[in-house]
Amino acid sequence: MPLNLYLLRHGETEYSQTGGFCGELDPELTPEGTAMAEAFAQKYQALPWQAIFASPMKRTIATAMPLCQAVGVNVQLRNGLKEINYGQWEGLTAEQVRDHFTDDYMNWLTEPAWNPPTGGESSVQIASRASLVMAEIEENFTEGNVLVVSHKATIRIILCSLLGMDVGRYRNRIELPVASVTQVRFDIHGPMLVRHGDRTHLPADLELRPGT
Repeated sequence: MPLNLYLLRHGETEYSQTGGFCGELDPELTPEGTAMAEAFAQKYQALPWQAIFASPMKRTIATAMPLCQAVGVNVQLRNGLKEINYGQWEGLTAEQVRDHFTDDYMNWLTEPAWNPPTGGESSVQIASRASLVMAEIEENFTEGNVLVVSHKATIRIILCSLLGMDVGRYRNRIELPVASVTQVRFDIHGPMLVRHGDRTHLPADLELRPGT
């Protein structure tokens, strides 16, 4: 059996509903976000899990906990899985950032690999710290199922790194709905994207909720 890596974006927060920049900010899940986490656990608890890793933020821990409790596996927290630090953009809307940090915002939109948000992190920096977690997983688990609960930008950058894509293209090449599951299988040929952005574990009323 090969190693199957499951990448789960956390459940809904107020910022995933409004679209504001939220990286270092630490909001709780909304009630709907909690229901999303519970729906994931209900669907995926039948799989034998080798390990569960998560970003040390409230929204990711709360998303991981229903499965942890269902299968009796402790969550392992890793700073490398945290969301992009948006610096001075934290809590602002895209329109506010465009108006107050125009040059930095346009540079970031054009090439986020090397141009970070004002006072924040670049894609290259995120890829560097997340790669340490991926290396740890690949070194310690050669087969079975491993879950990583992380964030929108971070998961997309991890995917770019694993699949040999330019990490600066994560924003305009990969979409990632809230509470969605992406599966990457590791075998003799390296990482293979098996499925992406799957939300079939959610009931219809949650799957159809708008959000970013």
